[in-house]
Amino acid sequence: MRNIVTSAAFAAGLMATAATPAFAATELTMYYPVAVGGPLTEVIDGMIEGFEAENPDVKVNAIYAGNYDDTRLRAVSAIKSGDPAQLSVMFSIDVYDLIEQDLIVPFDDVVKTAEDKEWLKSFYPALMANGDVDGKTWGIPFQRSTIVMYYNKDMFRAAGLDPEMPPKTWEELVSTGKALSKDGKWGLMVPSTGYPYWMFQCFAIQNGKELMSGDGTKTYFDDPAVVEALEFWRNLATEEKIMPEGTIEWGTLRQAFVQGQTAMMWHSTGNLSAVKREAQFDFGVAMLPKHKKPGSPTGGGNFYLFKDSTDEQKEASLALIKYMTAPERAAAWSIATGYVGVTPDAYETEALKSYAADFPPALVARDQLEVSVAEFSTYDTARVREGLNNAIQAALTGEKSPKQALEDAQAEADRLLRAFH
Repeated sequence: MRNIVTSAAFAAGLMATAATPAFAATELTMYYPVAVGGPLTEVIDGMIEGFEAENPDVKVNAIYAGNYDDTRLRAVSAIKSGDPAQLSVMFSIDVYDLIEQDLIVPFDDVVKTAEDKEWLKSFYPALMANGDVDGKTWGIPFQRSTIVMYYNKDMFRAAGLDPEMPPKTWEELVSTGKALSKDGKWGLMVPSTGYPYWMFQCFAIQNGKELMSGDGTKTYFDDPAVVEALEFWRNLATEEKIMPEGTIEWGTLRQAFVQGQTAMMWHSTGNLSAVKREAQFDFGVAMLPKHKKPGSPTGGGNFYLFKDSTDEQKEASLALIKYMTAPERAAAWSIATGYVGVTPDAYETEALKSYAADFPPALVARDQLEVSVAEFSTYDTARVREGLNNAIQAALTGEKSPKQALEDAQAEADRLLRAFH
């Protein structure tokens, strides 16, 4: 029996009706990643129950598959073993590989009505950037985020800092971090495991350089601005002493923050609801500090439609995705988890307007979309990304200089992407 989220906001969003067609008996299997904090499985189960109540001839089997990489591997393995899924939420950055493997179909081939075509245009453009390839829409945003800065206002006050003035530039980040680094506490922590390429993309963007081309065929790891960005990240620990040297774990950083071990952390907005629930102190959320420019990559998962499905299954899958991304449910999802409401209309719902009025941090990630770019993604993205992750780790641990590490990663990326030029 599925668990149902009991929050009033989510219940209101869940029960809001949407016009969904009736289908003949259709069964859907959906793979879904659960990798960060928040009551994700309960929320998804509740949405599925609401959809099935409106569409009694559709049965949705949700398979929760771990992190994004686990989800991709399990879904693709199932398809290749003859036990296919019809849809999945997977990394937005998997799009090139999924297209290359001929596993997914563009939504343009499934939408039929003028209403459906308008629905495709209803999402925030920054969240569509990873899913739009060669003029077609291959992914629909759902579990989407940006990286934001969480900060402990009580620690700011104790250090004589204005708790309503988080650092807005790299220079202020360093000076603020130094004021906060004392008594065994750190000023800042930026995770270097889990998704190091994602965190590094922040520094590169802020230093004025993208890591990849818009068509996914080239990388710019050895560009001087990119090298400078990695040097800055490393120097936060080795030179400025506002962050611990070596490895900072993605999976335990939230606990370190809520336990008061660091005054500031960079992390996914997908952790917002968990931090709100766990922090026993006054905290704030801010956009990331800028250098040459402000910016963050978007992150998270998109809905994909698998090719090996019947027309009826594709139609039912589309209806499920429309149901789950409808404004009321997108609002309820954002409130329950901290992820971004994926459409402007979600922020016009009474539920999210009321929640944001009481809890303004809920709007920070949405506001940051104005300066957000597509998350790092290329063809052969897993191997290219692994090379970049290894370079970042080598630089942060002192195994290699940032310049040498990124030159090595660029050489490997050139080799892997040569066939796609």
